[in-house]
Amino acid sequence: MGFELFFYPTYQPCCTLAGAENSIEKWWQQLEAAKKHPDGSGKVMNALAMAASYDPDPTQFLGIRLPVTFDTCEVIEERWANWMRQDPIVAIETQGDNLHRLKALYIDCGEKDQFNLLYGARRFVRRLNELGIPHRYEEFPDNHTGVDYRMDESLPFLAQALSG
Repeated sequence: MGFELFFYPTYQPCCTLAGAENSIEKWWQQLEAAKKHPDGSGKVMNALAMAASYDPDPTQFLGIRLPVTFDTCEVIEERWANWMRQDPIVAIETQGDNLHRLKALYIDCGEKDQFNLLYGARRFVRRLNELGIPHRYEEFPDNHTGVDYRMDESLPFLAQALSG
């Protein structure tokens, strides 16, 4: 949620693909051949996975095309628009009626979320409130990772809603 807050900072590592002749395929081959993955490669792989999900292109290697140029890391507006349609903050405007039909909607986010998702969650929850969509929202004192313990909150809430 709040894609521009999360994804804009992740583009810079993607521009390292310029070192692989601006080719996702060559970068991927170099990664697979490396004895040790280069620093920052996890961020690039994450961004590539998101690109394959939010704006797939079956004509490209692994269906991946990025919403930025390799050489200058500038946003390609047409591709970015495809991503933004998937952002829950944007999608709620056309899909909000579906959320009214849910038995339960649970959202939580760490107050120290290192990916800035906290701000997107707050925007989304504000819009849920404006639309009168029932939900449960919690902020907790942690970050984005290693928070499996939060399932002790979410799963009982969701299980109760589904069993009722």
